[in-house]
Amino acid sequence: MPTKALIIVDMSNDFVADNGSLTAGKPAQEVVPYIIEQANEFLSKDQVVVVAMDAHEENDAHFELWPAHNVVGTKGQELYDDLLTWFKEHESNPHVIYQPKTNYNAFFKTNLAEKLKALGVEKVHVVGVCTDICDFLTVAGADAEGFKTVIHKRGVATFTDLGDTFVNHMKTCFFTEIIE
Repeated sequence: MPTKALIIVDMSNDFVADNGSLTAGKPAQEVVPYIIEQANEFLSKDQVVVVAMDAHEENDAHFELWPAHNVVGTKGQELYDDLLTWFKEHESNPHVIYQPKTNYNAFFKTNLAEKLKALGVEKVHVVGVCTDICDFLTVAGADAEGFKTVIHKRGVATFTDLGDTFVNHMKTCFFTEIIE
C-alpha cells in the first residue's frame, strides 16, 4: 500500500512555457527532468503521483489579480512538454491522479486528501510551480489535512526572488522536510 505521494503542482504551458501567460520560464523548464525522474521513481515503488492543475473558467475572479491562465480546455492548461508525454504514458495507472484545482492550494475544496488517505498516503512530496504561491499553499493544505510534508528544492521554481524564503517558511511553519 502506498505511503507517499508526489504532488506535481501547476506544471502547465501557461506557467512553464516561454510564451506562457504567467510563466516562471527557464527556471520552471529546468526542473522538468527532475520532476519526471521523481515521478518515475515514485511509481516504480508503487507510490502515488498527483498532477494538481489550476483549472479556471474564462471569467474567473483570479484574473482580477493575475493574467488569464490555465483556462479549462486550452493549450495553456495542458501539462508542459515532456510532462504531458509522461502523463499520457501513465494516466491509466491507478496510482496516478489528475487533480484539478480552482485555488492555489491543491487541497482546498477538492477531495484530494480523501483520495490520498484512502490509498494509505501519510507523507506528500511537493514539486512544481510556483514555490512561493501554489507550492507553499499546497504544503500548508497538506499539513492542515494531517500529512507530513516534503519539498524538493531541485523540483520547484517561481517567477519571483522569494523561492528560498518560502522553502524556509515551509520548514519553519509546517516542519516540512527539505530535499536539496
